[in-house]
Amino acid sequence: MGVSACETGGLSTAAVANTTDQAGTRELERQGADVEWLNCTAAYDDSDGKNQSPSAGVNTVAKVDCNGRTKDEKDITITGKVTREINGKCVRGDLTAKIAGKEWFQVNVLGNCNAPDPTPTPTPTPPADDNPPGGPGPTVTVTVTKTVYCQSHPTCWPEGK
Repeated sequence: MGVSACETGGLSTAAVANTTDQAGTRELERQGADVEWLNCTAAYDDSDGKNQSPSAGVNTVAKVDCNGRTKDEKDITITGKVTREINGKCVRGDLTAKIAGKEWFQVNVLGNCNAPDPTPTPTPTPPADDNPPGGPGPTVTVTVTKTVYCQSHPTCWPEGK
């Protein structure tokens, strides 16, 4: 999933949600939880009630809310506040994970901030000897057919039909 790294204030809520989802799933599984699915959302924190958009000169905080389920159907939640997201590798803030209401972990950093930046994986190309004569493989042709129904008006039929 591609995520924009820049929103107002430099903290992308989409990147925060995605990184928390990925790193949270990895950490839960590392600690022995059998995660079936996890889905996270993030929004700018408005706990001061001013409802202001973040600006570049202000430290932005994103409120994160994740819900999921283990394979044995126990509810998973990860909630908290994130102050920094680093290139899809980690989030910093204050996060708490619970499974079936029991605290599983509470962290200030979720993920590995020192990991190498993720690199896009190139699309594999079949070896040259696997390519049939005349090209690298089949091509796709899309044909659009428009049916005109005007039986009551014989003069509207397309020419040649």
